[in-house]
Amino acid sequence: MPQQVVLNLPDGLVQQGYEVATFTQRALEEVLLEWLDRGRSETKIDSLPNDQVLAICDSQMTEIDQERMGQLLERQREGLLQQGEIELLDGLLSVYQQGMIRKAEALKVAVDRGLRDRLS
Repeated sequence: MPQQVVLNLPDGLVQQGYEVATFTQRALEEVLLEWLDRGRSETKIDSLPNDQVLAICDSQMTEIDQERMGQLLERQREGLLQQGEIELLDGLLSVYQQGMIRKAEALKVAVDRGLRDRLS
């Protein structure tokens, strides 16, 4: 059962949350919960059970975030990004990069454990 928790967050974090929520047409609470969940999942991969390692190997950015990042990258190529969009794109690219690093770490663990074949 969900519990309500009151947090005092830094203004910059709240502002970035609002920007992501606005651009992805989601509630601020949904964005913040996603961020918290992502932080919770930052456990060392080699300490996770096999099913969780494989889930990380197969994980992807949400479709909404992928679509928004694509739109923002297109606007960037066209030289049309506004300040809020630049910050949002930076945040989405950071999430993407961190996700790819985590996937690579999970793949290494999966290969070491014999769960996945080594890529040639």
